[in-house]
Amino acid sequence: MIAIGSDHGGFDMKQIIIEYFKENHIEYKDMGCYDKQSCDYPIYGKAVAEAVAAGECEKGIVICTTGIGISMAANKVKGVRAALCSEPHSAKMTRLHNDANVLAIGGALVGKNMAIEIVETFLNTEFSYGENHIRRIGLLD
Repeated sequence: MIAIGSDHGGFDMKQIIIEYFKENHIEYKDMGCYDKQSCDYPIYGKAVAEAVAAGECEKGIVICTTGIGISMAANKVKGVRAALCSEPHSAKMTRLHNDANVLAIGGALVGKNMAIEIVETFLNTEFSYGENHIRRIGLLD
C-alpha cells in the first residue's frame, strides 16, 4: 500500500496521482489534505512518513507546491528517506542507490504526465542492495 498526502498546494497533483492509482489497481491510503483550503504541509508530510516508518505502508508520496517543505517534514521521521524528484531519472537513482521510501513532488513545478512517469519509476524500481549503498544508508541513520 502507498501512503499519499499533500497540502493545499499539492492537492490537485495528489488527485491526479490517486486517479492513476485507481486506474492501475494500486492500493493507497490518502493521508490528507482533503480540499484546497490553506493548511500546513508538515502535518501531511509527517502523517505519510509515520505510516511508512511504522510499516503500515510500503512507500509514500508527499506533495506540496515545490515539494521542498513537505520533503523536509517527511525526513524528520526516523527511518524515512524522502527524495524530491522532478524527473524520472532522479526517481530511479534514489530507489537504486538510496532506497528512498518516500517520493516528494512539487505540484506546481511538474506537469501531469511527468508526475505519472516519476511515480511509475519510483514505484517500479527496486533497491540495488549494493554493499556500498547499504553502508551509505546506514550512515544516514
